[in-house]
Amino acid sequence: MSINRVTVSGNLTRDPELRATSSGMSVLKMRMAVNDRRKNQQTGEWEDVPNYVDVTVFGARADALSRFLGKGSKVAIDGKLRWSEWENQQGEKRSKLEIVADEIEFLSSRDSSSGGGSSFGSSASTEPTPDAPGAGDEEIPF
Repeated sequence: MSINRVTVSGNLTRDPELRATSSGMSVLKMRMAVNDRRKNQQTGEWEDVPNYVDVTVFGARADALSRFLGKGSKVAIDGKLRWSEWENQQGEKRSKLEIVADEIEFLSSRDSSSGGGSSFGSSASTEPTPDAPGAGDEEIPF
C-alpha cells in the first residue's frame, strides 16, 4: 500500500495563471514558497530557506480561486503529488513534481496578502494551553 498526501503552507510567489484545456476544463497553476529552517554552518544561526512548489487546481474550484488569490497570498494546501516528464524543444528530458490540490485554505485576506488574518477561511489556534503537554517547553523533542 502507498499513501500520496501532502499538506503545505506558504505564500504564492506570483499571481496564479488560469487556463482551460481543449475540453473546456479550467486549470489554475500557481507557485508557492514553503520555508524550511536550516542552520548556517558558517554563522551558527538558523535561517529560513525557501522551497518552491508548483500547485495545480482543476475544475470549477480553479475559476473561483483565481478571483481571490494573488502574489503574496498565504495559503495552506492539501493534495497529492504528481510527477510528470516531457521532452523540451531541444530534445532534453525534463521532469517535475507538483501538488494537485484537493483543499486550499486562505490564511490571509486578499488586501493583506502578506499578513496573518483569515477572512476567507478559518484556522485553529496552535498556541498550547497552560495545561497542554509541552506547554512552556523550550524545544520540540524531535
